[in-house]
Amino acid sequence: MASVDIGLMGHTGFVKFIGAISLGNMIFSLLFWIFSFLRMGTSGFVAQSYGKRDLSESVHILLRSVIMGFSAGILLIALQFPIEALSFKLLKASEGVEELAKQYFRIRIYAAPATLLIYVATGWFIGMQNAKFPMILAISVNSLNVVLSIVFIRVLNLGSNGVAYANLISQWFGFLLILVLLRPYLFKLKKHINTRQLFDKRKFIAFINVNRDIFIRTLCLISVLTFYTAESARMGDELLAVNTILFQFFYFFSYFIDGFGYAAEALVGKHYGAKNKLMLKITIKRLFVWGVGIALVFTLAYFIFYDNILHLLTDQEEIVQLAHKYIFWIWLVPAVSFSAFLWDGIYVGATASAPMRNSMIIASIVLFFPIYFIFKGSLNNHALWLAMTIFLLARGVLLGLVSRKYIIV
Repeated sequence: MASVDIGLMGHTGFVKFIGAISLGNMIFSLLFWIFSFLRMGTSGFVAQSYGKRDLSESVHILLRSVIMGFSAGILLIALQFPIEALSFKLLKASEGVEELAKQYFRIRIYAAPATLLIYVATGWFIGMQNAKFPMILAISVNSLNVVLSIVFIRVLNLGSNGVAYANLISQWFGFLLILVLLRPYLFKLKKHINTRQLFDKRKFIAFINVNRDIFIRTLCLISVLTFYTAESARMGDELLAVNTILFQFFYFFSYFIDGFGYAAEALVGKHYGAKNKLMLKITIKRLFVWGVGIALVFTLAYFIFYDNILHLLTDQEEIVQLAHKYIFWIWLVPAVSFSAFLWDGIYVGATASAPMRNSMIIASIVLFFPIYFIFKGSLNNHALWLAMTIFLLARGVLLGLVSRKYIIV
């Protein structure tokens, strides 16, 4: 959805709209990704329960996650004013961009409970080996968001606020769709609900421990992405717009490769829970064969069509020309990042959260930030892309190095 929003803003004739959407999306990425454990933790535990044929635990995991997700969403709304103040203290931009981004934030924040419950439902469906319902959910929510964004921006001229309203409405529509999709499951599984098991202290602690590691991992990821946006904003509105548009190439690739990451969560979790080592190894090997192929296809597509994609995202020629100076970094993105997406899915399925946490700490704190500050003076914006490229590569390499210890046993 963010890529469509950027594309719409890129054709309004105002650079500040691109910057406002970039800052707004970054703030909500920070807020919502902090709670990404609601999807990832749910997916891994449910997939293993599915492999063990433990339907009772599957529905209890769902209910625990729903309680946590809804409570977190309400808390975000309640704390919106201090969150806004802190966010815009950290993310500095020009006065015009910042004011638009604040308006965007004040609208979209009310989608928080719906967004977090969509995380929960997506993770639960994936763990239950149902890829169809998350696809229906994602396509429906994104399609509605696109249609509403076009209407609010092109017809009603609401600018970046139109994007916020479109997101708010589509997320709550997604919540209503979840209720429809979950109904047949809950009808069959409600007989397995046991209050004592639902609040079982031992299982809650295990759930929290895994989610704690994913939480720390996500904080490191968010710190990198937030810093990327903040530094881009400090370089001026034009470079903020360029870096925002170029990062959509990464998002395009991530949307596609993430599907294989989700498949890894479901299949690895199932085989791990069933203790089927042979199928576990075969699944991992097949995932990487597909991953290499997808990375090659995207690299070739970006090399050939990068100018067409840039013009699709914006019609402002000065932004396109400036983006050409950094486009070779985009050609590296698929090759350096695909393994991280696949290993993330594999480790989530095995609920091996500690190495995910440790590899992210190393990739961000030990590599990304030092590399940027070492080369910032001589390379300027290229230093930001160099640090990001090494960060993406390191995540996959580090997880691969310890996989035999934590996954393939």
